[in-house]
Amino acid sequence: MGKLVVLKFGEGSFEQGFAATLQIGEEHERAATEITGKLPSFPEMPLYYSHWQSSYRQIGNRYRLHADQIQVTNVSMIQDCENTSHILRARFNTWLRAEEFRPLREKWLERLSSTEEVRVILQTENSQLQLLPWHLWDLLERYPKAEIALSSPSYDRISKPRTLNQLVNILAIVGNSQGIDTQADQALLQQCSNADVSFLVEPQRKELTDHLWGKNWDILFFAGHSSSNGNGESGRIYLNKTDSLTIGELKYALKKAIENGLQLAIFNSCDGLGLARELADLQIPQMIVMREPVPDQVAKEFLKYFLQAFAGGESLYQAVRQARERLQGLEDRFPCATWLPVICQNPAQTPPTWDELRSTKTEDTPNLTLSSRRRFQTTLLSSLAITALVCGVRLLGFVENPEIQAYDQMMRSRPAEELDPRLLVITIDDDDLAIQRQNNESLIGASISEKSLNKVLEKLNQYQPRAIGLDIYRDFKAKQPDLITRLQQTQNLVGVCKGSDGTVNIKGIKPPPEISPGNLGFSDFIHDPDGVIRRHLLFMNQEATSLCPAPFAFSLQLASLYLRHSGIQPKFTPEGNLQLGKTIFPNLKSRTGGYQNIDANGGQVLLNYRSSKQIAEQVKLTQFLSTPVNPKAIKDRIVLIGVVAKGDSPDTWPTPYGAPLDEQMPGVLVQAHMISQILAAVQDGRPLLRVWSLWVEVVWIWGWSLVGGVLAWRKLSFPWLALAVSITSSVLYIVCFGLLISGAWVPFIPSALSLLATVGLMSIYNNSKTKVRVGSGERFSYKIFG
Repeated sequence: MGKLVVLKFGEGSFEQGFAATLQIGEEHERAATEITGKLPSFPEMPLYYSHWQSSYRQIGNRYRLHADQIQVTNVSMIQDCENTSHILRARFNTWLRAEEFRPLREKWLERLSSTEEVRVILQTENSQLQLLPWHLWDLLERYPKAEIALSSPSYDRISKPRTLNQLVNILAIVGNSQGIDTQADQALLQQCSNADVSFLVEPQRKELTDHLWGKNWDILFFAGHSSSNGNGESGRIYLNKTDSLTIGELKYALKKAIENGLQLAIFNSCDGLGLARELADLQIPQMIVMREPVPDQVAKEFLKYFLQAFAGGESLYQAVRQARERLQGLEDRFPCATWLPVICQNPAQTPPTWDELRSTKTEDTPNLTLSSRRRFQTTLLSSLAITALVCGVRLLGFVENPEIQAYDQMMRSRPAEELDPRLLVITIDDDDLAIQRQNNESLIGASISEKSLNKVLEKLNQYQPRAIGLDIYRDFKAKQPDLITRLQQTQNLVGVCKGSDGTVNIKGIKPPPEISPGNLGFSDFIHDPDGVIRRHLLFMNQEATSLCPAPFAFSLQLASLYLRHSGIQPKFTPEGNLQLGKTIFPNLKSRTGGYQNIDANGGQVLLNYRSSKQIAEQVKLTQFLSTPVNPKAIKDRIVLIGVVAKGDSPDTWPTPYGAPLDEQMPGVLVQAHMISQILAAVQDGRPLLRVWSLWVEVVWIWGWSLVGGVLAWRKLSFPWLALAVSITSSVLYIVCFGLLISGAWVPFIPSALSLLATVGLMSIYNNSKTKVRVGSGERFSYKIFG
C-alpha cells in the first residue's frame, strides 16, 4: 500500500506568501501526520513563469491549441526556452527551500521512504500557484515513485455506487483536427486490451450530449484543439470546424456521466487547466490535461506511453509519471515536453487501476432473449409513451420552428409548375422609375406617374382584360382630369388599401378616392414570427377606425371578377368558410399542422405557391408603353400592375423560397401567387394545402414510433441499425414530401423524433436485458503492444 501526501495552500498571494499544511498518511486511511508552515512571499515568481511561458509559446510547434497555420521552429527560440526553463526551475526550488517552509520539507523526509509509491495532491485555489512546475521540486525528484496532482480545496465524493462493465468503456471524442494528426490517437485507443472504444469524430453538440447520457463510461478521451481563457478559470474544446464548447455547456451531460461511473477524463489537447477547473466543480474523480499548448508529436507519444503503462498494470499516477518522463527523448525538438502532462485529482476518490475499471468476473451469460409477446408489449408501451411525449412537446410549440423549416425545405424542393396563363404582370423596376423621372413625370407618393398610369389603363382597356389590379397605394386624389375619369369609369379596376392594426399601432392606408368601395381589396399579408409569408388572408373584419373599408383581399377581389364571367360568385358556408363554385376554402385554426398557437382571425388558408421563379408572364412598364401588344396576352386575363424595384422603398417579402433580402419576392408577385391559388383551385382542381385532424396526426406519429420499435426489435448491430434508421427516415421524408405535393402537410419532424426516440429507448432496453455490449461506434478489443 502506498502513501498519500496532501499539501494544502490557504489564502495568500505571491506578495504576502501562502499558509501551508502538509498531511501524510497511508492510502485509504486518515492522515497520521499533519504540520503547518508558510511559503514566503515571492512577487517575482509569476513573472519567471510568464517569461518561460512566452518563450515556450513563441517556438510555434504543431500545437493542439487552435487550427492556425504551422510555424517553423527556430533553433534560437528553442535555446531561449531552455534558458528560461532553467531560470524558472532554479528560482522555484530556491523559493521552496525557504526557512519558513523548512518544517514541512523535513517532515516529508522524515516520514516518507524513497522506495514507496507516493501520491501527492496539491490543494490550492490560486491558479498561478497551480501553473508552476511542481514536478521539478527537488524533493519530489528524490522519490522515483512519486507523482503530484492538482486539486481544489473544495470537493465531494460521488455517493452513487458504480456499475462495473465487462470491458473498459471509453468514449473517444476526436474534435477539430485541422493542422494536426489525430489518427495516431485513434489507432492507439483501438489497441487497448479489454476495452470497448466508441469514437465520435467531429461530432455535433447534441450528438455528444446524447452519448454522454446514453452509456456507463469509464474513460472520457478528447483529442483535437482546446484552449483556456486568460485567467485559467475555464476552457473550451473545439468539436468540429464550426462548433466549440465550454465544460459549462456540457454540464448536465457530464454530471450524468460522472454519476454513472466516469472515472477518468483525458484531454490530449492544449492548455487544459481551464478545462480541469470546470470539471473539478462537477466532482470528476481524475483528469489528465496538458498545462500549456502541446505539440502534436508530444501528445501522440504521451498517449502511447501512458496507455502502455496504465493498461499494462501500472497505477494511474505511475503511468503518468513514466509517460511524462519518457517525453524527455523529444526535448531536443520540443523543449519542456516533460512539463506538460498534469493530473487533476478529486481527493475524495482513489484512482482505479485498469483492471479495477472493469468487471473481471466471467459468468455464463444466460439466454435472456425476451419472448415475442413480451417484446411486443414493451415496444407497444414504449411507442405509446414516446408518442405522448412527442405530441405533448409539439403542442407546447417546441418543435414548431423545425417543423416549419422542414416544410419550407419541401416547398423549395417541389417541381416548378407552368406559368399561369390567366395572369399578366406589368412590373415597375428601377429602370422604369428612372425613365419616368427623365421624362419629368411626377411620382408624387407613388411608383407610377399619373401620365404613365393613364396610358397603361387606356392601352389595357383596348384589349378587354377581365380584371385590372393596381397593386400601388394611391391614398391621394389624382390631378389629371383624364386619369380621374378613367379611374372612375374602369369597372374592372381593383385598387388596394391597407387595414389598421391597433395591437401593433399600424394606422393603415386609405384607398384611391376615385375607385368605388366595391372594387377595393386590402393588401395585408400575414407573416409568421420569422417574417415569412406562408398563409393567405382572404377576408377579415376591419377595425372600426380602419382607413381601409375593404373586407376582402385584393387577390380575392380580382379572382372573383375573373370567375364572375363563369357565373361563380363568392359565398360562405354555415361554418364561415369561403366557397367559390364547388371549392371550399377551409379557415385555418389556431392549431393547424405545424402551427400551434397562431392568430387565426379572419379567413386564412395556407398559401400553396406555384413556383419559386415566375408565376406568370411579365412585362416591364416602359416596354408595355413603348411597343405593340399581342391582344391575346391581355384579353380575358387578370392584369396586375405593381413594383419590383429594389432601390426606392422596395416592396419585397420573405417566402419559403428565400428570406434574405436579395432572395425575397416582390409583393405584386406574392399577390399573383395568391390569385393563381384561388383560380387554380376553382377551375383546375389544383389542391389547396390542408392538414389532418389532430387525432389522425397522433396516429401517424405513433405509427412511425412503432416502426422504430420494430427496427430496434431486430437487434441489429449498430452500423446496420444506423443504416436501417437512415433509410427509414428517408422513406418518411419522401412520403411526407409526396403528400405535400398532393396537398397535405403532415408531421415530419415529430414523426422522425418518435422514430429515433423509440429506436434509442428500445436499444437501451435490449442492451440492459440481453447484456449485449453494443458500442455507438466501431468496437475494438485488441491487446496493447503485443
